Amino acid sequence: MRFTKGHGTGNDFVLLPDPDSQLDLTPSIVAALCDRRRGIGADGVLRVVRAAKHPDAVGYADAAEWFMDYRNSDGSVAEMCGNGVRVFTRYLISNGLAEPVDGSLPIATRAGVVRAEVAAGEIAVDLGAPRITGGAVATLGGLTLAGTAVDCGNPHLVCVLPASIELGGLDLTRAPGFDPAAFPSGVNVEFVAPAEPVDGADVHVRMRVYERGSAETLSCGSGACAVAAVALRDAGRTGGVVAVDVPGGRLTVTVGDESCWLAGPAVLVAHGEVDLATLAA
Repeated sequence: MRFTKGHGTGNDFVLLPDPDSQLDLTPSIVAALCDRRRGIGADGVLRVVRAAKHPDAVGYADAAEWFMDYRNSDGSVAEMCGNGVRVFTRYLISNGLAEPVDGSLPIATRAGVVRAEVAAGEIAVDLGAPRITGGAVATLGGLTLAGTAVDCGNPHLVCVLPASIELGGLDLTRAPGFDPAAFPSGVNVEFVAPAEPVDGADVHVRMRVYERGSAETLSCGSGACAVAAVALRDAGRTGGVVAVDVPGGRLTVTVGDESCWLAGPAVLVAHGEVDLATLAA
């Protein structure tokens, strides 16, 4: 099986070219590929499939040629991955599979068709306006933290930390607790702290995230969009630019009335082949 390894601010992926949807990509194969000691190692797998060839995307085939079939590192299917879309776009362009029209490239996902734009050194993607849907709580060790539920095509719970709790001191080696009635399909939990003002941003925050199906990651693009929506709301703004610092770098989120542009680096670092029989063993 051919593969490419890429990342966006340290959120890393194995990309599998499968234009005609012929791979039997089971959860166990995904988990084995993502194993950092016995496999290639990644936060998730991006299967590169033509929309017309995949049952989850055939309805989008008129709007987008390519479908991002995203799987978490435990093999579970997810609706959206903001950093994944940006790395997926880099792969398509670098391999001559697609060219932006007027700088824009549509990508089909399980959350619908999103639009990517390519600029020097960065790729931005419009994930659509985040929807703040209410309040909920997360538990972490002996802490109970108030949070805000945000729908970015996938579910998020954004917890702004009180001043007495240090972001870097949180133990995210175990999954935070949450109300399964509020999040029946699980939830990505973001922990947020304020940061010093930076040029070009209306708000600047720091974020760590525990992703469902992948544990703590160095970055989460859709999570950064969720965090930006909450940060702007708390600042009394309906839109604006938010710099989101994650352990893997910085993402820039621009929220408008009907849009949420996620921008940052998207890098391809390796290409190769993996022996499925050895991986399965």
